[in-house]
Amino acid sequence: MFMSKTSSIKSIFEEKKKLFSVEFFPPKDEAGGQRMLETASLIQPHRPDFVSITYGAGGGTRTTTMRYAKILREEHGFEVMPHLTCVGHTRDELLEILEDFAEAGFCNIMALRGDPPKGETKFQTVPGGLSYGSELVSLIRENFPDFGIGVGGYPEKHPEAPNSQTDLINLKTKVDAGADFITTQLFFDNQVYFDFVKQCKTTGITVPILPGLLPVLSLGQVRRFCAMCEARLPSLLEESLEAQEQVNQPTVGTKWAGEQVQGLLEGGSPGFHLYALNKSASTLAILEGIGRK
Repeated sequence: MFMSKTSSIKSIFEEKKKLFSVEFFPPKDEAGGQRMLETASLIQPHRPDFVSITYGAGGGTRTTTMRYAKILREEHGFEVMPHLTCVGHTRDELLEILEDFAEAGFCNIMALRGDPPKGETKFQTVPGGLSYGSELVSLIRENFPDFGIGVGGYPEKHPEAPNSQTDLINLKTKVDAGADFITTQLFFDNQVYFDFVKQCKTTGITVPILPGLLPVLSLGQVRRFCAMCEARLPSLLEESLEAQEQVNQPTVGTKWAGEQVQGLLEGGSPGFHLYALNKSASTLAILEGIGRK
């Protein structure tokens, strides 16, 4: 069993020039849990600086998130950042969950408003709950001042934002409330990220902005993701995927993501974050491709 020393992810950004992290999601069943932990075991030798684990809409995976966060930390030695959302929770319930995380030894939280539960199209604030991610950041910073706090950013604008400038102002509100860094939503054109960083600086946002990347597994998958978050799918990537049988499409997606990582690191990003979808092959290929041992 590994013994992991828990530390604020803010300090990791301060100590390291380039870091990398991986996102897991809570499995739906024991078989999925086994697959996720097998992926974690394969990634562990590459020493990610931290891993995050998502939190289901409406709190449906609350106990699962805690369970697997503990396993990832105690059995794999990862620095773990659990996600927390406002969906379906009152302010008092959120404080209770945060206290549970603190008592379990976690001191980093990815603070998100969260998406509407499955079957719903609009975010609904529960009575006594929070309406914005910035409110959750404030709640954490005021009650758990030593926690490291990450927030999400949308290089191509949040789907609900009327325009990019409004979205940037909302992002700055989250940073001003106490966020230590930003992880971006997926994108497939690095210039989108670099332009976003410049726009953030112009808006007065100075915290690190970690680019989030999705190694594409299939054309159908990436079209669904792009539709959900309104990210642009470059025609070259789309055509390259279309030219391959589905069984070969992960190779195309991995190559594209690997080239993105190289370009981002060379262009000055503080590292990269991989949306691994609990799968190891693409993540391992990318890490080996950049010589991450």
